Amino acid sequence: MNVAPTPKWLKLRKGFTLAELLICLAIIGVIATFVIPKIMVGFQNQQNLSKAKEVAAMITSAFQKAQMDGIITGNTKPSDLTPYMNYVKYDTSGTVIDNTPTLSFSTCNSTSPCIILHNGGVLWFADNTTFTSSTVPLGGIIAFRFDPDYQNNTLSTADGPLKVIQFILYYDGFLTTRGLVRPGSWFGGPSTFDPSWFSF
Repeated sequence: MNVAPTPKWLKLRKGFTLAELLICLAIIGVIATFVIPKIMVGFQNQQNLSKAKEVAAMITSAFQKAQMDGIITGNTKPSDLTPYMNYVKYDTSGTVIDNTPTLSFSTCNSTSPCIILHNGGVLWFADNTTFTSSTVPLGGIIAFRFDPDYQNNTLSTADGPLKVIQFILYYDGFLTTRGLVRPGSWFGGPSTFDPSWFSF
């Protein structure tokens, strides 16, 4: 039986050595170390932004429905809007949520309750305030703080610092954030009042 001779090009062909493979894996590992965290942060920021926009739409819709029912007055407080919101439950247990870029941590209690949302976030509000209890030149406001991941950060910011976005709802139904308030209408203004992941 005759066996065909091995072609010359096949004889010259060589595989990678173990050392070369290990060097390639090391290079890939170094690149992954720098790239993967940035991808994860970008993904998390997009999730936070998506949740925040969903909450902004919910607050606006709740205000409009309450207005149609004729319950919006100077004495309206944040909890008056919650029957028009979609949430899982109230939290007054003392849970502490993230801080905002300019404010301290917020505690969910009977004076400032939180509602747990279906998207995994939490909406905090000071229920001892009304539209007329705020001294604002262009009309009263009530405020909400939204933490997109509802983590307890009493002593740390382990899940990421400055995650809370503060929404400002004016008496006329205009909703904005603390970093984008109407000029001269309330303390706030520059975008540094909003977390870096947020944009309208």
